[in-house]
Amino acid sequence: MTQAPAKPEELWRWLCALARFRPEGDRARGQIISVHAEPARAALGEHAEAALLAGGSAGVLARRALDAQAEQLFAHYAPLCTPGSACAPSPECFVVAHLGQSLDGRIGPPSGEPEAITGAEDMRHNHRMRALFDVVLVGAGTVSNDNPQLTVRHVEGDNPVRVVLDPDRRLSPKYAIFNDGLAPTLLLCRTERCGSDERHGQADVVGVGDGCSPRAVVRELERRGLRRIFIEGGGVTVSRFLAASCLDRLQLAISPLIMGQGRPGIDLGETLRLRPSVRRFVLDDDILFECKFR
Repeated sequence: MTQAPAKPEELWRWLCALARFRPEGDRARGQIISVHAEPARAALGEHAEAALLAGGSAGVLARRALDAQAEQLFAHYAPLCTPGSACAPSPECFVVAHLGQSLDGRIGPPSGEPEAITGAEDMRHNHRMRALFDVVLVGAGTVSNDNPQLTVRHVEGDNPVRVVLDPDRRLSPKYAIFNDGLAPTLLLCRTERCGSDERHGQADVVGVGDGCSPRAVVRELERRGLRRIFIEGGGVTVSRFLAASCLDRLQLAISPLIMGQGRPGIDLGETLRLRPSVRRFVLDDDILFECKFR
């Protein structure tokens, strides 16, 4: 009997299983990975009944037919499910950053008060990204301004490890992310600002060398087995990782809004002429540009 085309909910479970697949050691390197449909699980080797196959030059292939909505979901997220993970040719981390901004490049008002710049579909996209990655990372300014939860709520999936980058320990432990216990949470700061076995609310405090530089942060997370890193803001943090050449992808969701003034998105303090390859997706009234740097 011919199987009915898979619906978005089914495909999403398969993609999550693929993105979170972690075989022991380096056994997956160069091998095909199969994703089984029910229950959704990934395994090494090519299996005839697999719904998805990943690995090699072909990337991710759908072995089951997909309905129209599932095809759109596959086109958007399947390319993000294998680079830098244990099934990729290289064990290096895969780092993706996202900013939602106005037409004139603002991510928030000058006051720093929280304001939704992009729409509900971009918020849902962020939750999908959290579900597909080991880590969601934000800077101290994002916590101070938005007091975010950084959990997966609008889609199915597991919460990632939450990482707050606060080199100088300027955040107090009062924020919800340090106390709600909804997901493992790390506070990363300069080594000299960290005591032994110290906690910040319920979050573990981790000292990072080299002034808490982006490369040192990525190395520390990789040391902990956290290789798929999603940076959700803010503008200062994303700009630092971009300037340090630590991003594989940069996603910019552009809202049809002109603010005139406000906090900038990308601000590198110098003039660049980067022209990466780009994918484009429509998120209701917003347009998402995904820049690929390598």
